[in-house]
Amino acid sequence: MPHIDLENDAPGIFSLFAYRPETAGPMTELAETLLRGPSTLSRGERELIATYVSDLNGCEFCASSHAAFAAAQLPEGGRLAAQFRADPDAAAVSGKLKALLRVAEAVQRGGPQVRPDDIQAARDAGATDLELHDTVLIAAAFCMYNRYVDGLGTTVPDDPAAYEAAAELIVNHGYTAVTRASG
Repeated sequence: MPHIDLENDAPGIFSLFAYRPETAGPMTELAETLLRGPSTLSRGERELIATYVSDLNGCEFCASSHAAFAAAQLPEGGRLAAQFRADPDAAAVSGKLKALLRVAEAVQRGGPQVRPDDIQAARDAGATDLELHDTVLIAAAFCMYNRYVDGLGTTVPDDPAAYEAAAELIVNHGYTAVTRASG
């Protein structure tokens, strides 16, 4: 049960966006830019970064949501997303993505935890400065999103179909559609 009366029954961050649409707009625009905007990282790869950080933060709603969003946008689909959540180090992702995940993990622990050798390892694996920038910002943003969702005790669906339905909305219409649907 949420810690405050959100005046709606939507799960997770969707309930928070419906409760306070004036903050939802900038938050969904940031997610749209980071996870769906132009990038040399695929949308699915960026969703995996969001999933990873959310898992590290223990945010079940966001980790499950973004794993579903990744599954819907990766050629390997749900199989890779499930493998990734179970064991990111053993998942069949590129060396570059694995190196970027190490950077994201350091950000999740705290910005000063990102060391020059983390950055160099990602560069050695082929990461560009833009990919490093976006990885750090995705990780930082998801620390905020995760704490927002869990800090207000939002509800978490048990049914995987709820995450698949949200994935369909996000994949087909983008993150800003969430604020249009909830506002």
